[in-house]
Amino acid sequence: MFGTYFDGRRLTVPIVVFMLMLAVFFAFPHGVSLARAEEAKKAPVDLITAIGDVARRTIPAVVHIEVRERQEIPTSLSDDSASRRFLQIPKKQKKVERELVGLGTGMIMDPKGHILTNGHVVEGASKIRVTLANGTVYSDSAVETVGTDVKTDLAVISVKADKPLPFVTFGDSDKADVGEWVVAIGHPRGLNQSVTQGIISAKHRREITDPSSYEDFLQTDAAINPGNSGGPLLNLYGEVIGINAIIASTSGGFEGIGFAIPSNMAVRIARELIDHGRVVRGWIGVSVEDLSPEMAKSLGLNTTEGVLVAEVAQGGPAERAGIAGGDVVTAFQGKDVTDSSTLRNDVATAPVGVDAGITIWRSGAAQELTVKVGDQEEESRILEASLQERLGISVRRVTANEASKYGLEYDRGVVVTRVDPKGPLGRTRVKAGNMILGVDDQAIDGMEDLAATIGAARHLQRVRLLILDQKKAQFAYVTVRVR
Repeated sequence: MFGTYFDGRRLTVPIVVFMLMLAVFFAFPHGVSLARAEEAKKAPVDLITAIGDVARRTIPAVVHIEVRERQEIPTSLSDDSASRRFLQIPKKQKKVERELVGLGTGMIMDPKGHILTNGHVVEGASKIRVTLANGTVYSDSAVETVGTDVKTDLAVISVKADKPLPFVTFGDSDKADVGEWVVAIGHPRGLNQSVTQGIISAKHRREITDPSSYEDFLQTDAAINPGNSGGPLLNLYGEVIGINAIIASTSGGFEGIGFAIPSNMAVRIARELIDHGRVVRGWIGVSVEDLSPEMAKSLGLNTTEGVLVAEVAQGGPAERAGIAGGDVVTAFQGKDVTDSSTLRNDVATAPVGVDAGITIWRSGAAQELTVKVGDQEEESRILEASLQERLGISVRRVTANEASKYGLEYDRGVVVTRVDPKGPLGRTRVKAGNMILGVDDQAIDGMEDLAATIGAARHLQRVRLLILDQKKAQFAYVTVRVR
């Protein structure tokens, strides 16, 4: 089968041996394909034929993903104009049922049929149909969602194939340079196997979509349009260095600014989804903010690199390590901390349980501390305990489907999962299934935001919660005393 995989010509003996070695390597449970060419041994590429070569080698491993999602639009929400303005929710029409069809792209990661794509391509799907470049179709029970990671917008699905499938090779995205030529392959607007080219316009683009997510995008001017999501961004050696994710556009189409998730991040996330079904991230329990020149000067620093610790989670790893609000973190595990995104991403990728060195600036001098990296599940437990103690509730994040139903932003609010009948909200109209969307005219973006807002309230302070009753599709305000 190796004789026709690349370009239809008979391969030489050394190449066949090399391919057999790869096949043996991937027959073992390594999770995902991590084959990388040795940078020092790469031959110069012929720019006249390079893009065509990359396309011929990669297209067999690029798939077309069609997703169907059934949505039920609820009856009109109660006409609370203040709530609508506060949440920027458009008015809803009468209750209707509809089926949405979405298109995306994916890449086969190994011969077993694991496919990497964007999380937003498959999230909420009731049916997934995967079409290979050779026309083979997998649908219904032949397609399975292995796992999705919201924070990086990545997902892995798998198809039940009766023979080994062609797969992509991943390159080292850290070695990609600004100005380097790249190739994008995907299915924009449903146009199968479309190939475009451009360059890497910039690296380390962050806070493009969600400031709290783990973003570190490659920016490219290779044409990317709706339908390209989840497709590969490749260097001229045919290695995937990015997963095309989003575009910056006022028209909804290509305007020369596209963003791809670096392959090094994607491979790590994919491996964890395949091996564990979820992503384990490090956590130290601090809220930080970037330094302004004025802040740096007042703290005796001659640079704005580093981050100011605004809050420290009670009982978290940072508090146990002696870190306090007002400290400036300047390095983590020997690496300089330039901004809050850098620290967040470095902590998230640190092994849980490791004793990590952390450098802080306090009272005009640098200090070296050691913090034991915790699991973000520990963060959830601490936040959950805080909300249980102060409000007597348990909550979860709002799903994309729930947000779409009510015209909410994706990360807006939380859903109540349990109400302690003896707690502060036990005798109110708040029930399991309700959404909490705001506190005292402040919108809430997730559990962490809610816990921080409630945590700042004084004992027995009255707070006003904006509630959305999903069953009745009605807003309500509930006033409660915080314990």
